[in-house]
Amino acid sequence: MSPLADRLIQWLRPFARQLPERVKRRLRHHLRRRFIDGASAGPVRAHEVSVARDDAYEARVAEETRIFAGQAEVHDLPPIFHYWSNAWLRPQLESFGFSNPDQFFARYLADAHEDALAAGHPARFASLGCGNCDTEVRVARLLLDRGITRFTIDCVDINDAMLERGRRMAEEHGVGAHIVPARGDFNDWRPSGQYDAVLANQSLHHVVNLEGLFAAVDAALMPAGRFVTSDMIGRNGHMRWPEAVAIVQEFWQELPASYRRNVQLHRNEPRFLDWDCSIAGFEGVRAQDILPLLLARFDFEFFFAYGNVIDPFIDRGFGPNFDAEAAWDRSFIDRVHARDETALSAGEVTPTHMLAVLRRRPWSGTCAHRPGLAPERCVRRPA
Repeated sequence: MSPLADRLIQWLRPFARQLPERVKRRLRHHLRRRFIDGASAGPVRAHEVSVARDDAYEARVAEETRIFAGQAEVHDLPPIFHYWSNAWLRPQLESFGFSNPDQFFARYLADAHEDALAAGHPARFASLGCGNCDTEVRVARLLLDRGITRFTIDCVDINDAMLERGRRMAEEHGVGAHIVPARGDFNDWRPSGQYDAVLANQSLHHVVNLEGLFAAVDAALMPAGRFVTSDMIGRNGHMRWPEAVAIVQEFWQELPASYRRNVQLHRNEPRFLDWDCSIAGFEGVRAQDILPLLLARFDFEFFFAYGNVIDPFIDRGFGPNFDAEAAWDRSFIDRVHARDETALSAGEVTPTHMLAVLRRRPWSGTCAHRPGLAPERCVRRPA
Protein backbone atom coordinates (compact mmCIF):
# COMPACT_ATOMS: atom_id res chain seq x y z
CA MET A 1 0.00 0.00 0.00
CA SER A 2 1.36 3.43 -0.92
CA PRO A 3 2.06 6.10 1.72
CA LEU A 4 -0.75 8.18 0.21
CA ALA A 5 -3.22 5.32 0.52
CA ASP A 6 -2.16 4.65 4.09
CA ARG A 7 -2.63 8.31 5.06
CA LEU A 8 -6.02 8.43 3.34
CA ILE A 9 -7.30 5.32 5.11
CA GLN A 10 -6.08 6.59 8.49
CA TRP A 11 -7.86 9.90 7.85
CA LEU A 12 -11.10 8.25 6.73
CA ARG A 13 -11.32 5.65 9.50
CA PRO A 14 -13.00 7.83 12.20
CA PHE A 15 -15.60 9.02 9.68
CA ALA A 16 -16.13 5.56 8.21
CA ARG A 17 -17.20 4.22 11.60
CA GLN A 18 -20.28 6.43 11.47
CA LEU A 19 -21.44 5.29 8.02
CA PRO A 20 -24.24 2.81 7.25
CA GLU A 21 -22.99 -0.70 6.58
CA ARG A 22 -23.93 -0.61 2.88
CA VAL A 23 -21.81 2.53 2.42
CA LYS A 24 -18.90 1.01 4.36
CA ARG A 25 -18.97 -2.05 2.11
CA ARG A 26 -18.75 0.12 -1.01
CA LEU A 27 -15.95 2.20 0.52
CA ARG A 28 -13.93 -0.91 1.42
CA HIS A 29 -14.45 -2.29 -2.07
CA HIS A 30 -13.32 0.96 -3.72
CA LEU A 31 -10.24 1.35 -1.53
CA ARG A 32 -9.24 -2.25 -2.11
CA ARG A 33 -9.56 -1.88 -5.89
CA ARG A 34 -7.85 1.51 -5.95
CA PHE A 35 -4.96 0.96 -3.57
CA ILE A 36 -4.55 -2.78 -2.97
CA ASP A 37 -5.69 -4.67 -6.02
CA GLY A 38 -4.50 -1.91 -8.35
CA ALA A 39 -7.55 -1.85 -10.61
CA SER A 40 -7.31 1.91 -11.10
CA ALA A 41 -3.54 2.19 -11.09
CA GLY A 42 -2.53 0.08 -14.06
CA PRO A 43 -1.38 -3.54 -14.07
CA VAL A 44 0.09 -4.87 -10.83
CA ARG A 45 2.27 -7.96 -10.70
CA ALA A 46 1.10 -10.81 -8.47
CA HIS A 47 3.93 -10.46 -5.95
CA GLU A 48 3.14 -6.74 -5.54
CA VAL A 49 -0.49 -7.49 -4.69
CA SER A 50 0.67 -10.03 -2.12
CA VAL A 51 3.05 -7.54 -0.52
CA ALA A 52 0.35 -4.88 -0.41
CA ARG A 53 -2.02 -7.20 1.36
CA ASP A 54 0.72 -8.27 3.74
CA ASP A 55 1.38 -4.61 4.54
CA ALA A 56 -2.31 -4.03 5.23
CA TYR A 57 -2.45 -7.11 7.43
CA GLU A 58 0.67 -6.08 9.35
CA ALA A 59 -0.81 -2.62 9.88
CA ARG A 60 -3.94 -4.13 11.41
CA VAL A 61 -1.83 -6.46 13.55
CA ALA A 62 0.15 -3.46 14.77
CA GLU A 63 -3.06 -1.58 15.59
CA GLU A 64 -4.52 -4.51 17.52
CA THR A 65 -1.22 -5.10 19.32
CA ARG A 66 -1.15 -1.44 20.33
CA ILE A 67 -4.73 -1.58 21.61
CA PHE A 68 -4.19 -4.65 23.78
CA ALA A 69 -0.59 -4.08 24.89
CA GLY A 70 -1.66 -1.85 27.76
CA GLN A 71 -4.79 -3.76 28.76
CA ALA A 72 -4.29 -5.79 31.91
CA GLU A 73 -8.07 -6.44 32.09
CA VAL A 74 -9.15 -7.57 28.63
CA HIS A 75 -12.54 -9.04 29.54
CA ASP A 76 -13.77 -6.45 32.07
CA LEU A 77 -17.52 -5.83 31.80
CA PRO A 78 -19.92 -3.42 33.54
CA PRO A 79 -21.89 -4.36 36.68
CA ILE A 80 -25.16 -4.73 34.75
CA PHE A 81 -23.57 -7.55 32.76
CA HIS A 82 -22.81 -9.40 35.97
CA TYR A 83 -26.36 -8.84 37.21
CA TRP A 84 -27.71 -10.36 34.00
CA SER A 85 -25.24 -13.24 33.89
CA ASN A 86 -25.85 -14.23 37.52
CA ALA A 87 -29.62 -13.90 37.24
CA TRP A 88 -30.10 -15.60 33.87
CA LEU A 89 -27.00 -17.07 32.26
CA ARG A 90 -25.53 -18.82 35.27
CA PRO A 91 -28.60 -20.99 36.02
CA GLN A 92 -28.61 -22.16 32.40
CA LEU A 93 -24.92 -23.07 32.60
CA GLU A 94 -25.40 -24.87 35.90
CA SER A 95 -27.89 -27.20 34.26
CA PHE A 96 -24.85 -28.54 32.36
CA GLY A 97 -22.62 -28.85 35.44
CA PHE A 98 -20.62 -25.60 35.56
CA SER A 99 -21.24 -21.97 36.50
CA ASN A 100 -18.91 -19.93 34.30
CA PRO A 101 -16.49 -20.24 31.36
CA ASP A 102 -13.50 -21.00 33.61
CA GLN A 103 -15.30 -24.01 35.06
CA PHE A 104 -16.38 -25.02 31.56
CA PHE A 105 -12.77 -25.06 30.34
CA ALA A 106 -11.57 -26.86 33.47
CA ARG A 107 -14.23 -29.55 33.13
CA TYR A 108 -13.32 -30.50 29.58
CA LEU A 109 -9.57 -30.18 30.14
CA ALA A 110 -9.99 -32.56 33.07
CA ASP A 111 -11.65 -35.04 30.69
CA ALA A 112 -8.80 -34.57 28.21
CA HIS A 113 -6.26 -35.03 31.02
CA GLU A 114 -7.90 -38.33 31.96
CA ASP A 115 -7.77 -39.51 28.34
CA ALA A 116 -4.10 -38.53 28.09
CA LEU A 117 -3.13 -40.46 31.21
CA ALA A 118 -5.07 -43.48 29.96
CA ALA A 119 -2.99 -43.26 26.76
CA GLY A 120 0.19 -43.21 28.84
CA HIS A 121 1.38 -39.60 28.61
CA PRO A 122 0.96 -36.28 30.46
CA ALA A 123 -1.68 -33.97 29.03
CA ARG A 124 -0.54 -31.28 26.64
CA PHE A 125 -2.85 -28.37 25.94
CA ALA A 126 -2.61 -25.23 23.78
CA SER A 127 -4.54 -21.97 24.13
CA LEU A 128 -4.80 -19.81 21.01
CA GLY A 129 -4.92 -16.03 21.32
CA CYS A 130 -4.44 -16.25 25.07
CA GLY A 131 -3.69 -12.56 25.63
CA ASN A 132 -2.63 -12.03 29.25
CA CYS A 133 -3.12 -15.76 30.01
CA ASP A 134 -5.55 -14.80 32.77
CA THR A 135 -8.10 -17.46 31.83
CA GLU A 136 -5.36 -20.07 31.43
CA VAL A 137 -3.90 -19.24 34.85
CA ARG A 138 -7.31 -19.53 36.53
CA VAL A 139 -8.10 -22.79 34.73
CA ALA A 140 -4.69 -24.23 35.65
CA ARG A 141 -5.38 -23.29 39.26
CA LEU A 142 -8.78 -25.02 39.13
CA LEU A 143 -7.18 -28.17 37.74
CA LEU A 144 -4.45 -28.21 40.39
CA ASP A 145 -7.03 -27.68 43.14
CA ARG A 146 -8.75 -30.84 41.88
CA GLY A 147 -5.51 -32.81 42.12
CA ILE A 148 -4.90 -32.74 38.35
CA THR A 149 -1.19 -32.07 37.96
CA ARG A 150 0.25 -33.73 34.86
CA PHE A 151 -0.39 -31.07 32.25
CA THR A 152 1.05 -28.01 30.52
CA ILE A 153 -0.71 -25.26 28.56
CA ASP A 154 1.14 -23.69 25.63
CA CYS A 155 -0.21 -20.11 25.64
CA VAL A 156 -0.02 -18.74 22.10
CA ASP A 157 -0.32 -15.02 21.34
CA ILE A 158 1.28 -12.48 19.02
CA ASN A 159 1.56 -9.80 21.72
CA ASP A 160 4.84 -10.04 23.67
CA ALA A 161 3.71 -7.57 26.35
CA MET A 162 0.64 -9.66 27.13
CA LEU A 163 2.61 -12.91 27.20
CA GLU A 164 5.04 -11.38 29.69
CA ARG A 165 2.13 -10.33 31.90
CA GLY A 166 0.84 -13.88 31.65
CA ARG A 167 4.19 -15.35 32.65
CA ARG A 168 4.34 -13.14 35.74
CA MET A 169 0.73 -13.90 36.64
CA ALA A 170 1.36 -17.64 36.37
CA GLU A 171 4.30 -17.39 38.77
CA GLU A 172 2.30 -15.27 41.22
CA HIS A 173 -0.51 -17.85 41.30
CA GLY A 174 1.73 -20.86 41.65
CA VAL A 175 1.07 -22.33 38.21
CA GLY A 176 4.26 -21.23 36.45
CA ALA A 177 5.35 -24.81 35.78
CA HIS A 178 2.12 -25.44 33.85
CA ILE A 179 1.95 -22.25 31.73
CA VAL A 180 4.27 -22.04 28.70
CA PRO A 181 4.11 -18.66 26.89
CA ALA A 182 4.66 -19.10 23.15
CA ARG A 183 4.70 -16.27 20.63
CA GLY A 184 2.67 -17.11 17.54
CA ASP A 185 0.11 -15.79 15.07
CA PHE A 186 -3.11 -17.79 15.00
CA ASN A 187 -3.62 -16.76 11.36
CA ASP A 188 -0.57 -18.91 10.56
CA TRP A 189 -0.37 -21.31 13.51
CA ARG A 190 2.16 -24.10 13.15
CA PRO A 191 1.73 -26.48 16.09
CA SER A 192 4.80 -27.97 17.70
CA GLY A 193 3.48 -31.50 18.10
CA GLN A 194 0.18 -33.03 19.15
CA TYR A 195 -2.25 -31.79 21.79
CA ASP A 196 -4.87 -33.47 23.94
CA ALA A 197 -6.95 -30.29 23.86
CA VAL A 198 -6.80 -26.90 22.16
CA LEU A 199 -8.52 -23.92 23.78
CA ALA A 200 -9.76 -20.71 22.21
CA ASN A 201 -11.24 -18.21 24.65
CA GLN A 202 -12.77 -15.18 22.92
CA SER A 203 -10.08 -15.30 20.25
CA LEU A 204 -11.65 -16.89 17.16
CA HIS A 205 -13.55 -13.70 16.34
CA HIS A 206 -10.15 -12.01 15.81
CA VAL A 207 -9.02 -14.58 13.22
CA VAL A 208 -8.96 -13.81 9.49
CA ASN A 209 -7.75 -17.22 8.32
CA LEU A 210 -10.33 -19.37 10.09
CA GLU A 211 -10.07 -22.13 7.52
CA GLY A 212 -6.32 -22.41 8.01
CA LEU A 213 -6.57 -22.27 11.79
CA PHE A 214 -9.27 -24.94 11.99
CA ALA A 215 -7.24 -27.19 9.69
CA ALA A 216 -4.20 -26.69 11.94
CA VAL A 217 -6.23 -27.47 15.07
CA ASP A 218 -7.68 -30.59 13.46
CA ALA A 219 -4.20 -31.79 12.52
CA ALA A 220 -2.75 -30.94 15.94
CA LEU A 221 -5.31 -32.82 18.03
CA MET A 222 -4.70 -36.32 19.29
CA PRO A 223 -7.26 -38.81 17.93
CA ALA A 224 -9.34 -38.36 21.10
CA GLY A 225 -8.51 -34.67 21.43
CA ARG A 226 -10.92 -31.82 22.07
CA PHE A 227 -11.21 -28.29 20.67
CA VAL A 228 -12.76 -26.26 23.51
CA THR A 229 -13.93 -22.73 22.80
CA SER A 230 -15.94 -19.81 24.13
CA ASP A 231 -16.57 -17.18 21.48
CA MET A 232 -18.75 -14.81 19.47
CA ILE A 233 -20.73 -16.20 16.53
CA GLY A 234 -22.95 -13.27 15.58
CA ARG A 235 -22.65 -10.88 12.67
CA ASN A 236 -19.21 -9.68 11.58
CA GLY A 237 -17.90 -6.71 13.54
CA HIS A 238 -20.32 -7.62 16.38
CA MET A 239 -23.11 -5.89 14.51
CA ARG A 240 -26.77 -6.94 14.72
CA TRP A 241 -28.60 -8.51 11.82
CA PRO A 242 -31.67 -6.46 10.75
CA GLU A 243 -34.15 -8.68 12.58
CA ALA A 244 -32.26 -8.14 15.85
CA VAL A 245 -31.80 -4.40 15.29
CA ALA A 246 -35.57 -4.05 15.00
CA ILE A 247 -36.06 -5.55 18.47
CA VAL A 248 -33.24 -3.47 19.96
CA GLN A 249 -34.86 -0.31 18.60
CA GLU A 250 -38.16 -1.23 20.28
CA PHE A 251 -36.49 -1.28 23.69
CA TRP A 252 -34.27 1.70 22.85
CA GLN A 253 -37.28 3.99 22.89
CA GLU A 254 -37.80 3.19 26.59
CA LEU A 255 -34.31 4.28 27.63
CA PRO A 256 -33.75 7.63 29.34
CA ALA A 257 -31.58 9.93 27.24
CA SER A 258 -28.64 9.48 29.60
CA TYR A 259 -28.70 5.72 28.99
CA ARG A 260 -28.27 6.26 25.25
CA ARG A 261 -24.73 7.56 25.67
CA ASN A 262 -22.16 5.24 24.06
CA VAL A 263 -19.31 5.50 26.56
CA GLN A 264 -16.90 3.64 24.28
CA LEU A 265 -17.42 5.84 21.24
CA HIS A 266 -18.16 9.02 23.22
CA ARG A 267 -21.39 9.81 21.40
CA ASN A 268 -25.11 10.07 22.09
CA GLU A 269 -27.40 7.72 20.16
CA PRO A 270 -31.07 8.83 20.18
CA ARG A 271 -31.55 5.74 18.01
CA PHE A 272 -29.32 2.71 18.34
CA LEU A 273 -26.50 2.94 15.78
CA ASP A 274 -25.05 -0.39 14.73
CA TRP A 275 -21.25 -0.10 14.76
CA ASP A 276 -18.83 -2.32 12.84
CA CYS A 277 -16.05 -3.12 15.33
CA SER A 278 -13.89 -4.72 12.63
CA ILE A 279 -13.04 -1.44 10.87
CA ALA A 280 -9.85 -1.09 12.91
CA GLY A 281 -7.97 -4.18 14.05
CA PHE A 282 -9.65 -7.58 13.86
CA GLU A 283 -12.54 -7.32 16.33
CA GLY A 284 -15.29 -9.61 15.06
CA VAL A 285 -13.70 -9.68 11.61
CA ARG A 286 -15.28 -13.04 10.61
CA ALA A 287 -17.50 -13.84 13.57
CA GLN A 288 -20.43 -14.99 11.42
CA ASP A 289 -18.25 -17.59 9.67
CA ILE A 290 -17.05 -19.32 12.84
CA LEU A 291 -19.98 -21.66 13.45
CA PRO A 292 -20.53 -22.72 9.80
CA LEU A 293 -16.82 -23.52 9.41
CA LEU A 294 -16.73 -25.49 12.65
CA LEU A 295 -19.75 -27.49 11.50
CA ALA A 296 -18.00 -28.22 8.21
CA ARG A 297 -14.90 -29.70 9.87
CA PHE A 298 -15.67 -31.02 13.38
CA ASP A 299 -18.28 -32.97 15.30
CA PHE A 300 -19.79 -31.37 18.40
CA GLU A 301 -19.65 -32.95 21.85
CA PHE A 302 -21.19 -29.91 23.54
CA PHE A 303 -22.79 -26.68 22.34
CA PHE A 304 -24.29 -23.93 24.46
CA ALA A 305 -25.58 -20.91 22.51
CA TYR A 306 -27.03 -17.75 24.01
CA GLY A 307 -27.62 -14.02 23.67
CA ASN A 308 -28.31 -11.53 20.92
CA VAL A 309 -30.69 -8.64 21.59
CA ILE A 310 -29.46 -8.31 25.17
CA ASP A 311 -25.86 -7.63 24.13
CA PRO A 312 -25.89 -3.85 23.47
CA PHE A 313 -27.56 -3.16 26.81
CA ILE A 314 -25.04 -5.02 28.98
CA ASP A 315 -21.79 -4.60 27.05
CA ARG A 316 -19.08 -1.93 27.38
CA GLY A 317 -20.78 0.64 25.15
CA PHE A 318 -24.06 1.23 27.00
CA GLY A 319 -23.85 -1.15 29.96
CA PRO A 320 -22.02 1.37 32.19
CA ASN A 321 -25.09 3.63 32.03
CA PHE A 322 -27.18 1.12 33.98
CA ASP A 323 -27.31 0.84 37.76
CA ALA A 324 -27.17 -2.85 38.60
CA GLU A 325 -28.79 -2.16 41.99
CA ALA A 326 -31.73 -0.11 40.68
CA ALA A 327 -35.14 -1.76 40.37
CA TRP A 328 -36.06 -0.16 37.02
CA ASP A 329 -32.72 -1.08 35.47
CA ARG A 330 -33.01 -4.69 36.59
CA SER A 331 -36.60 -4.95 35.42
CA PHE A 332 -35.67 -3.53 32.02
CA ILE A 333 -32.79 -6.00 31.58
CA ASP A 334 -35.06 -8.85 32.68
CA ARG A 335 -37.61 -7.91 30.01
CA VAL A 336 -34.98 -7.61 27.28
CA HIS A 337 -33.62 -11.02 28.27
CA ALA A 338 -37.08 -12.59 28.14
CA ARG A 339 -37.71 -11.13 24.67
CA ASP A 340 -34.28 -12.35 23.56
CA GLU A 341 -34.98 -15.89 24.75
CA THR A 342 -38.36 -15.93 23.02
CA ALA A 343 -36.79 -14.76 19.76
CA LEU A 344 -34.00 -17.35 19.99
CA SER A 345 -36.43 -20.18 20.70
CA ALA A 346 -38.66 -19.16 17.80
CA GLY A 347 -35.76 -18.83 15.37
CA GLU A 348 -36.55 -15.14 14.95
CA VAL A 349 -32.90 -14.34 15.75
CA THR A 350 -29.78 -16.48 16.05
CA PRO A 351 -27.33 -16.53 18.97
CA THR A 352 -24.25 -14.34 19.19
CA HIS A 353 -22.32 -16.39 21.79
CA MET A 354 -21.32 -20.01 22.19
CA LEU A 355 -19.46 -22.43 24.41
CA ALA A 356 -18.49 -25.47 22.37
CA VAL A 357 -16.49 -28.68 22.59
CA LEU A 358 -15.52 -30.16 19.24
CA ARG A 359 -14.08 -33.53 18.30
CA ARG A 360 -12.13 -34.80 15.35
CA ARG A 361 -14.12 -36.75 12.79
CA PRO A 362 -15.39 -39.37 12.88
CA TRP A 363 -16.78 -39.15 16.41
CA SER A 364 -19.64 -41.41 17.46
CA GLY A 365 -20.99 -39.48 20.45
CA THR A 366 -24.01 -37.19 20.66
CA CYS A 367 -24.02 -33.43 21.18
CA ALA A 368 -25.41 -31.98 24.41
CA HIS A 369 -27.12 -28.62 23.80
CA ARG A 370 -29.96 -26.37 24.92
CA PRO A 371 -33.40 -27.52 23.76
CA GLY A 372 -34.02 -26.26 20.24
CA LEU A 373 -30.54 -24.73 19.92
CA ALA A 374 -28.45 -27.40 18.23
CA PRO A 375 -25.40 -26.07 16.34
CA GLU A 376 -27.01 -26.46 12.92
CA ARG A 377 -30.09 -24.59 14.12
CA CYS A 378 -28.00 -21.58 15.22
CA VAL A 379 -26.54 -20.70 11.82
CA ARG A 380 -28.32 -17.69 10.36
CA ARG A 381 -29.80 -18.39 6.95
CA PRO A 382 -29.83 -15.62 4.32
CA ALA A 383 -33.07 -13.66 4.33
